[in-house]
Amino acid sequence: MAVVYRARDRELDRDVAVKVLAEHLASNQEFRRRFLREARIAAKLSHPNVVSVYDGGETDGLPYIVMEYVEGVTLADELARRGRFSSDEAAGLAVQVCAGLAHAHDTGLVHRDVKPQNLLLRADGVLKIADFGIARAVEGTQLTEAGTVLGTAVYLSPEQAVGEQVSQAADIYSLGAVTYELIAGQPPFAFENLAELVLKQRAGRVESLRELVPELPVRLDEIVLRCLSPEPSARPPSAAALAQELAAFTPEAATVPFPAAASPVTRARSRRRVWPFAIAAATIAIVAGGLALAARDGNGSNPPSGNPPAVEPVPPGSSPAERARNLADWIRDHSG
Repeated sequence: MAVVYRARDRELDRDVAVKVLAEHLASNQEFRRRFLREARIAAKLSHPNVVSVYDGGETDGLPYIVMEYVEGVTLADELARRGRFSSDEAAGLAVQVCAGLAHAHDTGLVHRDVKPQNLLLRADGVLKIADFGIARAVEGTQLTEAGTVLGTAVYLSPEQAVGEQVSQAADIYSLGAVTYELIAGQPPFAFENLAELVLKQRAGRVESLRELVPELPVRLDEIVLRCLSPEPSARPPSAAALAQELAAFTPEAATVPFPAAASPVTRARSRRRVWPFAIAAATIAIVAGGLALAARDGNGSNPPSGNPPAVEPVPPGSSPAERARNLADWIRDHSG
């Protein structure tokens, strides 16, 4: 639907990617308007796992958007080259997609077209989601007339495939389909036409990943299959919640959401996962407040002076999952 050029931003002395809408689409006035509007919305996103949109406009009657240049390959290219990914690699990539989707969903933006072709992988392992807003720009125009669907059909949620209203649950489904393919080396459904695909999706007849990859952890199989549930309410409730579940099966993820003051170097080099530690930090703060209240006597006065009783620290762990279990045990032991 577009031609993408690598270009040089002379003002800021950096390479950028310029996506110019194909002429046959540019003739659609409604789509041109939507295309630029959605580009402006996408430009508000700022996250290490989302391709940044810098600018947009028209030249010679063709709408264009200027984006961050990502030096790397698409996951579609990597799948074609490698066949499939190990389960921990696939889970780690999915966590990065979750991070970018969570940021977008928090702003009210649903991608609608999560697929391997829109997931760009840099050489340093950082994954970036591209083309936010493009699918939404197409919706409601004659480009979605009978016989056409948005995105690549196999990654579409069943509600999106039949033209129903979509929510962030549609992106969760699409990510589940991508993760399934990363692990199995094949998409979750084989089909001859869209009607057959929708019937299979609605029936929930997805072959277990463990049938294809016997060594896959049972719990990871369950998580991915839940993402592919025909009912949106049965899927993980958010991208952040899905990331928490996947975190136990990942190596150290390449990026996480960062505070506004974080530098680009810090963003590229950070190897931490945000959700387990954010939850742990919040829990420790709550527990600390509870211990402080417990240290006061019944009438609200401070306890007698003297050294406070020692509280054992939370035992360290060798992985986020182990640290989370240690924290849960510590809370249980000290909450009485």
